[in-house]
Amino acid sequence: MTLNNALKTSSTGLAAERFRMDVISANIANSNSMQIGGQMPYRRRVVELMGTPEGVTINRVSQDSRPFRQVYEPGNPYRNPVTNMVTYSNVEPVEEMVNMMSASRAYEANIAAFNSAKGMIRSALNIGKV
Repeated sequence: MTLNNALKTSSTGLAAERFRMDVISANIANSNSMQIGGQMPYRRRVVELMGTPEGVTINRVSQDSRPFRQVYEPGNPYRNPVTNMVTYSNVEPVEEMVNMMSASRAYEANIAAFNSAKGMIRSALNIGKV
């Protein structure tokens, strides 16, 4: 792998982790959405990354198939009139925060790898200079 490829690989990793953080942020923002009328609540999205020789690519973004949360709320105007249950998103905020921390650490690792490769390129350019 050349140093330029190392920069490119780190760059694709940065872009992929940034996208993953964007999806996680959307999950957190919609974690308390509920079913209103016939519209279902927000369904959690999951990013699947794939490593390739050229770097990291986003393989797909899928919806989590876990069931929605059902909460007993007899005073809620959007409840099911028969069961008094309200249907909420299937997003677990604590799980999403752990995922956000993981994506953030991966982003930082890609920055460190990028800066290391950049420093090696600078050192190589300085060889022979007096």
